[in-house]
Amino acid sequence: MSSKDSLSKIPIAVEARNTGMSFHARRRITQFLFILLLIIIPVSGLLRIDPVAGAFVVLDRQIWWSDFFLVFGLWLSLASGMVLLYSTLGTAFCGWACPQNILSEMANQWTYKLLGKRADVSITGEKMKVAASKNHLINWTILGVLLLSVSLVMALIPMFYFYSPDIIWSFVTFHDDARLAGSLHYIYAIFVLVFLVDISFIRHFWCRFMCVYKVWQHGFKTGQTLQVVYDISRAESCEKCNYCKTVCYLGIDPRNTDIYDSCINCGDCIDACNTVQAKNNLPGLLDFSYNTDKDERSGFLRRNLSSISTRMQWTIPFSILGLCLFVWGLIDYQYYHLSVYRADKDHGANISDYRIAISNKIYRNAELSVSLEGLPADDYILTKKRAVFESAGRVDLNLHIKRKLKKGLYSFLVHVESMDGWKDVYRVQHFVGENPL
Repeated sequence: MSSKDSLSKIPIAVEARNTGMSFHARRRITQFLFILLLIIIPVSGLLRIDPVAGAFVVLDRQIWWSDFFLVFGLWLSLASGMVLLYSTLGTAFCGWACPQNILSEMANQWTYKLLGKRADVSITGEKMKVAASKNHLINWTILGVLLLSVSLVMALIPMFYFYSPDIIWSFVTFHDDARLAGSLHYIYAIFVLVFLVDISFIRHFWCRFMCVYKVWQHGFKTGQTLQVVYDISRAESCEKCNYCKTVCYLGIDPRNTDIYDSCINCGDCIDACNTVQAKNNLPGLLDFSYNTDKDERSGFLRRNLSSISTRMQWTIPFSILGLCLFVWGLIDYQYYHLSVYRADKDHGANISDYRIAISNKIYRNAELSVSLEGLPADDYILTKKRAVFESAGRVDLNLHIKRKLKKGLYSFLVHVESMDGWKDVYRVQHFVGENPL
């Protein structure tokens, strides 16, 4: 007997893969952590918008266009990081982090529970489907209250990017607060209405046909981008079974995926196939892979690390460069800004009034002293010699030069010094023409 015949008689057993926690469970955890991150970012002061100053705020610092390294470094790091994410994981952000999909899935679950397992009230172009046994007013009311409650809560998240938590608390508890804009209630009502309409009727229709962000992500996908692959060699194991297609809330067939399709790599179809095949103690026919070649799916970890490292060769340098620029921008950041300009209203007349503008760009208390060099103390009047800030903002000091100076050009310096050691100086050229009096 040949060795080949001997080997052919050895029985081969296919064991189901122990995947541990399902993709669905891991995705739910990731989704809610992402929503929590969306709240932590503005509350912690990492990134928000000051509507009064009309400025972005990073780490409690107002970001001006003059803060080039900080702005460009942050943008470069985020952009290169997102390119790496999209080219590696494809549209996984949509399935694992996008708030639109999170809310849509929650709305679908409540709809199925209250209106029937096959109920559909979203915009799909088809007739609304509701189980006759559950088409009752109480069910519709409960569903409406749930959707409205979620909308009321979610509409608060965008407001954290414009107001501090204590102001939001005053808004929620209906306390009077001078820092609240009078139109804020109308803005909040619009946010609530947008969320309510979205999760009530639009839902995944937005993801399938309207999301420009998802289309933009497709521009970075390749044949080696993470996607769901089907083991066609075991096709007989899934005859007459469409469970993976049934659980897909985007309505695609996971057994026939392509580079550019509606798949968001959520993994629900993989969990569904594993559940069915596990009854026969067999692994599922669907899995995530960076390669669609059925003969090249061995060595999953080694191949994936190789694929990722190829993309990292050109994205990581840009990310590091951006991070370095961002750090340098923080180190070189100027907390205060000084400028001096004329305050006379009559153009063409002799200038006698100047405005000294001092800005505090960081959200904390500050006190700065102001002094002049180059002019006798009797020849000018400075309204204040100190600028006091309770938070970020701007203070204007008026400087009046008396009209007793002789004709000529006078150069003087405006010195500003903070209590923490910051100093700056601004040179002013003051010209006195004929008939100063």
